[in-house]
Amino acid sequence: MATATIKSSRTTKNGKNSISITTLKQAYKLMHTALNMAVTYDENRAICSKYVHSTSRGHEAIQLAAGMSLQAHDFAAPYYRDESILLAIGMQPHELMMQLMAKKDDPFSGGRTYYGHPSLRKEGFPTIPHQSSATGMQAIPATGMAHGIHYLENQGLLKGKNKSVVLCSLGDGSVTEGEVSEAFQMAVLHQLPIVYLVQDNDWGISATGKEMRAMDAYEFAAGFKGMERMRVDGSDFVSSYEGLTSAFDFVRKKRAPILVHASCPLLGHHTSGVRKEWYRSDFDLEEHQKSDPIPKLRKELKKRGAKEAQLISIEDEARAFVQAEYERALNAEDPDPATVMDHEFAPTLITEEKGIRRPRGAEKVVMVDAALHAVDDILRNDNEALFYGQDVGGTLGGVFREAATLAQKYGDERVFNTPIVEAYIVGSTAGMSAVGAKPIVEIQFADYIWPGLNQLVEELSKSCYLSMGKFPIQSLIRVPIGAYGGGGPYHSGSVESTLLTIRGIKVVYPSNAADMKGLMKAAFYDPNPVVMLEHKGLYWSKVPGTDDAKTFEPDSEYIVPLGKANVAQEADEEKIENGESCTVITYGMGVYWAKAASKRFAGQLEILDLRTLNPLDWDAVVASVRRHNKALVLTEEPLMNSFAESLAGRISATCFQDLDAPVMTLGAENLPAIALNVDLEKAMLPNAEKVGDTLEELLNY
Repeated sequence: MATATIKSSRTTKNGKNSISITTLKQAYKLMHTALNMAVTYDENRAICSKYVHSTSRGHEAIQLAAGMSLQAHDFAAPYYRDESILLAIGMQPHELMMQLMAKKDDPFSGGRTYYGHPSLRKEGFPTIPHQSSATGMQAIPATGMAHGIHYLENQGLLKGKNKSVVLCSLGDGSVTEGEVSEAFQMAVLHQLPIVYLVQDNDWGISATGKEMRAMDAYEFAAGFKGMERMRVDGSDFVSSYEGLTSAFDFVRKKRAPILVHASCPLLGHHTSGVRKEWYRSDFDLEEHQKSDPIPKLRKELKKRGAKEAQLISIEDEARAFVQAEYERALNAEDPDPATVMDHEFAPTLITEEKGIRRPRGAEKVVMVDAALHAVDDILRNDNEALFYGQDVGGTLGGVFREAATLAQKYGDERVFNTPIVEAYIVGSTAGMSAVGAKPIVEIQFADYIWPGLNQLVEELSKSCYLSMGKFPIQSLIRVPIGAYGGGGPYHSGSVESTLLTIRGIKVVYPSNAADMKGLMKAAFYDPNPVVMLEHKGLYWSKVPGTDDAKTFEPDSEYIVPLGKANVAQEADEEKIENGESCTVITYGMGVYWAKAASKRFAGQLEILDLRTLNPLDWDAVVASVRRHNKALVLTEEPLMNSFAESLAGRISATCFQDLDAPVMTLGAENLPAIALNVDLEKAMLPNAEKVGDTLEELLNY
């Protein structure tokens, strides 16, 4: 269906007069509501500019048309200027103003996030998950929502006849973001039910369109085969309403993406913190003023027979209403500081170890197969679950064969390959989770996670906290990690310390097959984002000294709660009583370096396998240190400024009175990458000999 056909068929079929006078009057009332909100904020700058905000002035027509096109079963990802979309779906000015003033009863975030950043899960309204204000980043979670709807529809898991549509609203400047291209690519590749509304006012902050781009979003989208496109006059309500009615109808019926490019004037400030008079000329402001949507709609109403007195009444009513709403918001309560810690994570139901770790007749299994069997169990028992990433689908089933046979068992809709789109792989899980899908995804190597970190930090980690628990993100992100002999600088890295600086995500690091299976399931059923770090050198126990990573395979019900450490090796009681013991606190490959080193110190070493790095089993750490009074924290990462150093410092502060020696640490050399040559790799990394030498110093202290 060509763009021109959409435009001409809708115009011919409906025509301007097809929009009821009631709809036009409602739009006019909401435009004046938005106008008076902006005026009120400017007139009360001492109060309203305490926190940075932006308004919809100039964009009201296209935004109201978008909001009126949304239905209660739809999903939306607005951008920070979209207050008129929120008014159109039925949000009241005082509700938005409470967010502006960071009040306790801000319905979106309880005073935690900026104006125009909704998180809405309310009966009778479209669902609006949390999203950041980082420009353009909403495109990936929004496309993930459409992807999740597409998946659930194709699996027959959505009840009722309603066909949901996702609205993703963007400023034109944001389309230059690489993440937007990843979203567009996936939308056309899978033909997803999404409307990309691009509002183009020809400004970024102080940069104009000519400075920022070689083409506008409509022209850019032509490069994505399968993306339907449309242009509308975003300053004209009739054009906007007809265009978006057509666009939403197209997506509801065809289940395919469309981009709507709307030209709009910018009549307000970029934000309250970057005022228009600082960078815009009088000529520019006057030119934009000529396209003010309010006079245009007023003229249309008069043409349709509305009386001057009626219009003045609407204007006066809106002005009085906004003033009353402002007073209501101004007098609302502020948040209680005691609630600041609430909603870091959503509570998990997995709190106890269940199932049988070593069933009768069980055979030993390598870690990679334990992971495969865990995901197989999940896909078999939970129809909402799906698994995607680079090379995990098709006949290969992962470069480590960690997904072998799964695509053949469950089909290409459930287990599939993605392009090289790490940001999409990570960020789409936020959208998937919001619509009820349960994604398992994989980043092929830990060294490749960096493009996905933007989404992990800004979208996934903050969602539960900033939405006051309305939108926790159930997301399991698998990441093969670590050095394994000649992998070189881009296939051997360790990234856990970086991940552990991100609040709001959980980080798991199993060291053996049984834990891999049990923790994988706990990570999947946890309602929060979980990164599962899987050491490539332990996958098949091919690295010398790692035979214990193979274990008897637990049964299909086995599950290990996150945040519970495990004593991988106990010290002799006699050695403990004589003060001849110490504890090695470690994870991953460190467990096996410590086990190999312990042969030099018969009965003297306890090895505490953390298993989960966040949440950390701090009680187990303290108990182990106090049992032995000497501790080594061992990691594969470069040591400087690492998680291991941080943990050692925390142990020193908490257990100072119990220690008979300084808390020692050992990790890789502080270098930017692991060399390809295996001898250079060995020189950089810890090993059993280096661990043994450090332990000898510690035990003799």
